Amino acid sequence: MCETKTEPLHVDAFVVGAGVGGIYSTYRLTRMGLSVKCVDIASDVGGTWYWNRYPGAMSDTESYLYRYSWDKEDLRSYPWTHHYVYQRDILAYLRHIVAKHNLRQHMQFDTEMQTATWDEALRRWRITCGTGETVHARYLVNSLGLLSKVHYPEIAGLASFAGTLVHTARWPEDLQLAGKKVGIIGNGSTGTQVMTAIAPVVGQLKSFQRHPQYSVPSGQAPVSAEYREHINANYDRIWDNVWSSTVGFGVPESQRKTMETTPEERQDAFQQVWDQGNGFRFMFSAFGDVTTSRDANEEACKFIRGKIDDIVVDPRKAAILKPKDLYCRRPLCDSGYYHIFNQENVDVIDLQATPIAQIVPEGIQTADGVTHDLDVLIFATGFDAIEGNYMRVNITGRNGRTIQDHWANGPRAFGSIACAGFPNMFVVAGPQGPFANFPPVIESQINFIMQCIQYAEKDATTGSNGVATNGTATNGYSTIHTNGHTLCNQPGVMEVLEEAEKGWLDLCDRLVEGSLFSTTASWIFGRNIPGRKPTTNFYFGGLKNYLDWVKTQVSDGFPGFVRS
Repeated sequence: MCETKTEPLHVDAFVVGAGVGGIYSTYRLTRMGLSVKCVDIASDVGGTWYWNRYPGAMSDTESYLYRYSWDKEDLRSYPWTHHYVYQRDILAYLRHIVAKHNLRQHMQFDTEMQTATWDEALRRWRITCGTGETVHARYLVNSLGLLSKVHYPEIAGLASFAGTLVHTARWPEDLQLAGKKVGIIGNGSTGTQVMTAIAPVVGQLKSFQRHPQYSVPSGQAPVSAEYREHINANYDRIWDNVWSSTVGFGVPESQRKTMETTPEERQDAFQQVWDQGNGFRFMFSAFGDVTTSRDANEEACKFIRGKIDDIVVDPRKAAILKPKDLYCRRPLCDSGYYHIFNQENVDVIDLQATPIAQIVPEGIQTADGVTHDLDVLIFATGFDAIEGNYMRVNITGRNGRTIQDHWANGPRAFGSIACAGFPNMFVVAGPQGPFANFPPVIESQINFIMQCIQYAEKDATTGSNGVATNGTATNGYSTIHTNGHTLCNQPGVMEVLEEAEKGWLDLCDRLVEGSLFSTTASWIFGRNIPGRKPTTNFYFGGLKNYLDWVKTQVSDGFPGFVRS
C-alpha cells in the first residue's frame, strides 16, 4: 500500500494492470532502462486469472502456447501436465515469470488508478491512485483487461434473493456446493466450464439458458513425457507457425471449401477435428469457409446438433440445448458439457420459451409461474468487454476530452494500441485488435507499443536513445532531478493522428463484411450489453496480416503518429 505523499512520484512509465499484458509491459519497459511503476487493484498478479477462480476455469489454448514466447529457456523447462492449463496453473506460471525476472519490485497491489490527466505543460500524465498517491509519468500504458469488468443482467428482484449470489469472476474460495440446489445463468465458455465441474457434486443443477451455444470437445488430457519432448524440440517451428497464422492457436488452417466435398467427406472431416478437440481446430481446420459461407456454416451446425442428439438421452433437454442460429461466436470447447444433462440432478430451462419474470427470495420465478427454489444462484454472464474497465476510470487527454467522450460512439484505437488526442498513452488488448489467440495478440501489441516508445525516446538529430541514465540524459536534453530520479526535460511525445485512427476503424469495418461473426449478438461486437450500439471490436484480417501491418508502420517511420 502506498502512503499519501505531498510530492508526486516521477516515473518514465506507469503501467495499469498486472495480468498477462501488464507483466510483459513492465518487463519490456524496465529492460529498455525506463523507470516503471505498475499498479493493480487486485492483491497480486494475474489479471483475469486472479479473479476468475470458479471451478473448471481453464484456458482454451493448448498449454504449450498459453505462455510468453520470448523466454525460450522457460518454454522448455517450465512444467505443465495437461493439454490445457487450468486457472491455478496459469496464475502460478505468471507468478513464476514475475519472480524469475524480478518484476515485483516495480509493482504495487491493492491500488486503483482513479484519474489520469495529460498535462501539456509538463508533457506528462498526472495520475492519482485510490491510495492517495500522485504519479507523474511520461508514458501511460493501460492493461486494464479485455475481459475484466463483470456484467450482471438487469433482472427484477435481484437484490431480494435470500440465498448465495455469485458471479464467476468473483468466486468465493470458501463456497460449498455439495448437495445444494444451484441455478446458473449463462452458458458461454465460463458457464459450460463451471457446470461441467460442479454437476457431479451439487444436489441439483438448473441451467437457465438464454441462448444455446455450440460446443465441441476440448481434448483435455494429461500429456506424456514423449509429447512434451516433441513440443520442446519443435518450439521454434511452433512459434513461427503461430506468427504466420490467422488465429494463432497452433492448429492447421484449412483452405478447403466445405461444399466442394461430398457429404461423407464432410462428415469425416468434422468427425476428425471433433475427436482431436479444440474449438478453433473445429472451426478452422476441417474447412476454411465455415465463418464466411452460410452453407458451409450450416454443415458444421448440423454436425454439432447431431452430436447433441447422440449424447443427450432426453429429447426434451437435447432440443433445448441445440442452437438455432449459426455457428459464429467465439468457438467453445468443453470437457463433457453435454454429457452432464444425462444426470438426473441436472436440467435446463429454456428462457426463450419461459423467460425469467423475476428473482424472488426463494430463487427464480419464470413467466409460466413456476418458482425454481435455489440455495445458490451463479451468474456466468461474462463481462462488459473491451471498454468496460475504461468507462469506470477518469482518463483525460488533450483539451479536457475524456476517454468516455472519445468512445461515445464505440471504442476505437489505432492498431488497437493508441487513441487520437491522448499523447503517450497506449492500450493493451484494446478495441480493433486481431481476433486470435489472446496471449500472442497481447505480446504482439506490446511489442508494437515498445517500438513506438523507442521511437519517441530517439533523438531526432543523433538517433540515440533518450533515456536518462545515472542522472545524465544521453540525448543532449537537459535533465531534471526529482525524488532522486532523472528525467529528460524534453521527452518525445507520440500521438495518433485522427485520420489514422479513423482509417484503422474503417479497415476493421471492411474486413468484417462477409464474416458470419457479425450476424450474432455476442460480446465480440458489444451486443451483450443492452442498449449499447454494436461496434466492430476486432480486426478480422488475421494475426499475420496484423504483424505485417505493424512492420510497415515501423519501417515507414510511424506514419499514423505525429512525434513532437
